[in-house]
Amino acid sequence: MRKEYSCWDKKSLKAVTGRKSDFSELAKDCVAFANFKGGHIHIGIEDQSEMPPQDQIVTQDLAENVVKRLNELTINVGLSATIQKAGNGGQYIDLEIYRSQASVASTTKGSYYMRDNDKSRALLPDELARLIGDKPSYCWETKVSLSIKWDEADNKKLHRFETEIRNSDRVSSFVKEKTLPELLEYYLMVDERGMLTNLGVLWVGKRNQRAHLLYAPIVQYIKYNDYGEKVFKQVWDDYELNPEELLESIWSDIPEWRESNEISEGLWRQQVPAYDEKVVREALTNALVHRPYTTRGNIFINMYPDKMEIVNPGQLPYGVTTSTILTKSVQRNEHMAKIFYDLHLMEKEGSGYDLMYQVLLSWGKKLPIVEEGDDFVKLTINRRIIDKDANRLYDYLNDYYKLSQKSLIAFGIILQNKKIRSGELSKLLQLSDSSRLRDYLRSMTEQKIILSTGARKGTSYYINPDIITNSRANLKTTLKTIEPYRLKALIEEDLKYHPKSTLAEISRRLPDIEYKDLQSMVRSMALSLSRRSSVFCPERLLA
Repeated sequence: MRKEYSCWDKKSLKAVTGRKSDFSELAKDCVAFANFKGGHIHIGIEDQSEMPPQDQIVTQDLAENVVKRLNELTINVGLSATIQKAGNGGQYIDLEIYRSQASVASTTKGSYYMRDNDKSRALLPDELARLIGDKPSYCWETKVSLSIKWDEADNKKLHRFETEIRNSDRVSSFVKEKTLPELLEYYLMVDERGMLTNLGVLWVGKRNQRAHLLYAPIVQYIKYNDYGEKVFKQVWDDYELNPEELLESIWSDIPEWRESNEISEGLWRQQVPAYDEKVVREALTNALVHRPYTTRGNIFINMYPDKMEIVNPGQLPYGVTTSTILTKSVQRNEHMAKIFYDLHLMEKEGSGYDLMYQVLLSWGKKLPIVEEGDDFVKLTINRRIIDKDANRLYDYLNDYYKLSQKSLIAFGIILQNKKIRSGELSKLLQLSDSSRLRDYLRSMTEQKIILSTGARKGTSYYINPDIITNSRANLKTTLKTIEPYRLKALIEEDLKYHPKSTLAEISRRLPDIEYKDLQSMVRSMALSLSRRSSVFCPERLLA
């Protein structure tokens, strides 16, 4: 059954007919769709059904009345309604809600809503203020700020764009058959008059044209030494390059990105890139594609001996936070993103951070850190390797198993933590619903790549020792994965030498054991003793 999601919903025909009609509720959903990406509401399909009743007939008068009533109840909401026939012959209303590009949609009662997954929720005052401030950046691409005809653009950039589009395997043959003016119009680089939009000027305009565009990106690269002092600076501020050329220039001109670290063990040697090219390009692409071009500010690349920072002006697109960046995707410049994707300059929507997570974990490095300030977003990528055997394990998995990107990300997080509880794993994967964790783990648990202990919220996951053995990875031994009966024996042995210890004291002597596991085992041992002796008091042990 098709599920409701952020750009699609379904309603019973009762919502717009009879005594139980509720146009006010429908108006809230329309406002929420308009403030998000737009969408469709199929009216005439019950909640538990995938299609309308076979004999259901919808009149044109009803469809027109729905649009009329919703127009009376909403502000800045564009609508259209058509009557559609489902596969079983039944009819329903396809209500299309257009995205509100430059203004914020509301009900006539002054209520504001936003689509959040498959729900429409009211906006809080601070969220509304941010949405209002963010709205102009969503329509920047298609506006015409300078009166420049497409044939006045840079001929070399026009030719390169046309050639690369026609050679791309991500572009359909239907699009490739278009003439150059039609291609520019298809990618919204020109309007119906043939005038270059802001996106067109940015991509195929001449240097002087781009310089007059507010605000074409300027990039600063600053290198710091161990003492935090600036030792080198390079700036791309002459407006000569379009986003694709800028990306190439930054990658080729900064030598630190091609440095590597050597991992050695006996005769085995491996060169690990200080900053993997896929990660760097994806991070730079995000900075160029997702920044608000209505905000003044440079993109900063800060290079330190142990890390790299990319600082972008503005904030994250509305609806995305630092704790949902892995699971939510909202494109601020969607037409530029399409060009980047079609030219193989970025991954598809919503998969950029997935790629960064997977690559960094496969090299045994920390996860990227995203921070948001009042007027900036900072991405930090660490250079240091914290698990030198990670790549050997990933190579083994790729050779003998077929795993999804989600599974590989979860595997890397479990590997770095040695043993991790389901709640903490869900948090690191930015999953609001713990049930979604199954999608990440199902394949690995079925193939016994990872094992688990405990039940429900107390479930913990760890790598199957056989996988470590077969991959010949020389992982450091840890007590995190110790079996319960061995843990009990270890605690008993500890208490022989340190009788009357508190739980905190035992924990300090066994730092590898998770505190919750230690607490659970000590409590179990204390209660077992208390049942055998009415005078035994476990309070001190559990203190």
